[in-house]
Amino acid sequence: MNKPLLAALSALAIAGLGATPAIAAPHTASPAPAAHSAKAAKAAKATVDFAGTVSLSNCSGSVIRFPNSADSDPALVLTNGHCLETGMPDAGEVITGQSSSRTFGLLNSAGSKVATLRANQVVYSTMTDTDVTIYRTTTTYAAIKSSYGISPLTVQDTHPTAGTAIKVVSGYWKRIYSCNVDGFVYRLKEGDWTFKDSVRYTSACNTIGGTSGSPVVDTATGKVVAVNNTGNEDGERCTVNNPCEVDANGTVTVRQGINYAQEIYNIPACFTTGNKLNLNASGCTLPKP
Repeated sequence: MNKPLLAALSALAIAGLGATPAIAAPHTASPAPAAHSAKAAKAAKATVDFAGTVSLSNCSGSVIRFPNSADSDPALVLTNGHCLETGMPDAGEVITGQSSSRTFGLLNSAGSKVATLRANQVVYSTMTDTDVTIYRTTTTYAAIKSSYGISPLTVQDTHPTAGTAIKVVSGYWKRIYSCNVDGFVYRLKEGDWTFKDSVRYTSACNTIGGTSGSPVVDTATGKVVAVNNTGNEDGERCTVNNPCEVDANGTVTVRQGINYAQEIYNIPACFTTGNKLNLNASGCTLPKP
């Protein structure tokens, strides 16, 4: 699990706490000929920065909306199941409707805290098949936009694609990692927990403790395609902080130094009008209590 650990702090001490976030430097070039303007527009990428991300105690997260969410809906915050303030859910455990007063530091594009958001409910949390916690806050998307000029990140409702350029945006460390989706893992086993169809990063996303819950953003669309959650730190086999890959035939592969995320494309189908959870909704495949 990518919680803040001594190893992470040591890594930062070596690298230097003032290290610059991995954000691409501005690129200057001559204007494209008018004949190529349409092609240039098509190739343009979304701006991926810290706007809409949040910092939690020990973890990262983001303010999210679904394709059918309304501006007047209560804003939701996404992070990991293992970041739940009451402790990591057991294997097979699903938590819904739990009262919460957790706070989140809302960040602007530069990574500066501009507000404190407060939850009133853990809408959904589990570490079974996936690793997610979704909080309901006491405010709306419209109110956040009006007060701070910040919009939520939209969750993509289709399966991510191998090779996609992505950024992992950590509100805790105020650091952005850039890499690609390397592929998908049939089963990712870590200690007592098993995650299904996990996203594996290419090696450039060397996420550390504290990046847990960071949104994984498609750089072309700006949509959230996964939530960052773990990595194999020491080369151990299927232990906590050392997940292993298990294929459909049961073959186990250990990839030391490689990190992973959990897909979230299946979550929007479980939310109805008003951002209300309905685990019995058509197309909802999230584990049930």
